[in-house]
Amino acid sequence: MDFDIPRELQDTIATMDAFIAAEIKPLEDANPQFFDHRRERARTNWAEGGIPTREWEALLHEMRRRADRAGFYRIGLPKRLGGKDASNLAQAVLREHLAAKGVGLHADLQSETSVVGSISMAEVFDRYANEAQKAEYLEGIITGEKRVAFGLTEPDHGSDATWMETTAVRQGDVWVINGAKRFNSGVHTAHSDLVIARTSGKAGDATGLTGFIVPMDTPGVKIEYYHWTFNMPSDHAEVTFKDVRVPHSAILAEEGKGLMLAQHVVHKNRIRQAAQSAGAARYCVQESVQYARERKTFGKPIAQHQAIQFPLAEMHAEVEIVRNYVFKTAWEMDRTPHEKMSDQVGIANFRANRLACKAADLAMQVHGGIGYTRGKAFEHIYRHHRRYRITEGSDEVQIRKVAGFLFGFAGPNKIKKTKETA
Repeated sequence: MDFDIPRELQDTIATMDAFIAAEIKPLEDANPQFFDHRRERARTNWAEGGIPTREWEALLHEMRRRADRAGFYRIGLPKRLGGKDASNLAQAVLREHLAAKGVGLHADLQSETSVVGSISMAEVFDRYANEAQKAEYLEGIITGEKRVAFGLTEPDHGSDATWMETTAVRQGDVWVINGAKRFNSGVHTAHSDLVIARTSGKAGDATGLTGFIVPMDTPGVKIEYYHWTFNMPSDHAEVTFKDVRVPHSAILAEEGKGLMLAQHVVHKNRIRQAAQSAGAARYCVQESVQYARERKTFGKPIAQHQAIQFPLAEMHAEVEIVRNYVFKTAWEMDRTPHEKMSDQVGIANFRANRLACKAADLAMQVHGGIGYTRGKAFEHIYRHHRRYRITEGSDEVQIRKVAGFLFGFAGPNKIKKTKETA
């Protein structure tokens, strides 16, 4: 592996930074209420369940539009979708770089929207949808004009997704869906919801789950409420499905292959999260070092105190180790089938997400009282990246996956059960 960032990618970073400075930063500066200490209040529609305000989402949409026009937003998508077929490594490097620039319109944390788009649902439709479904949804998913939300987690089931209780029963050419989804993010503006439901088999079976494209205005679909979360605004809804009827043509991919769809979404998101967490941690270290050089106590900069030097030096070392492991994993993903390296993705994910939280906490401590205020970005970074330690598979789920590969219970070197090992 060549550890140098390819010249072409370095040029892309330089061009992207120039674009952000010319078009995105002025847009951010014209709307300071969304980025300073008022950010939660300005972004949140408190009267409507805590969902994002129209003004905030309109600003995000304009950022995406400009980034798309400039050729950055779709960079990870295939050329046939207007993208540039960027590798997993390239996307990881770009997302880490954006996160290391700090909180801003170029890479918003709460909405997970950035100049380099995270459009995993478009990748799912491009890979698994039939031609009619692609024609109806694909471009709209990318532009945001026809968003498709993702209904996987349930009130009583999260990481144990194969035990879900949402069911779909076939009646002729119609499927009847009953159940509930929790943290069904994005439904407040979604055209449809990709609902994973059990269509056959028993609880715990990996097969027998099916993905259905369910328009949000289908009778029986109801947004019960939105969860108010650690980092507001919230678009994490509780949605119920009561005798929801959809045609057989609503199935995405194949009947019984819904878990495959879910795994595709979370697997891509895990390396994205890891890259962003590594970048956020690097930002926290950079800001703390700069502050320590400037801040004086007892007549000298606090950078001269070992109590400041040592924790930051250790954190810097950990950032470098994790950051390069994330890049190495992304590089490997470009060469190896994902199912053969889930353990590496898991390591990158849980270590980077923990690192971001630790780095934000240390940055608050180094900055003292001012670091605890909303005038600094550290509390916002901590609250967002703390979520990453739960979503897309919790720390425990990632570690369980690593252990499975390590001990031969899962993965390409899985040990076949015998009387002795059963």
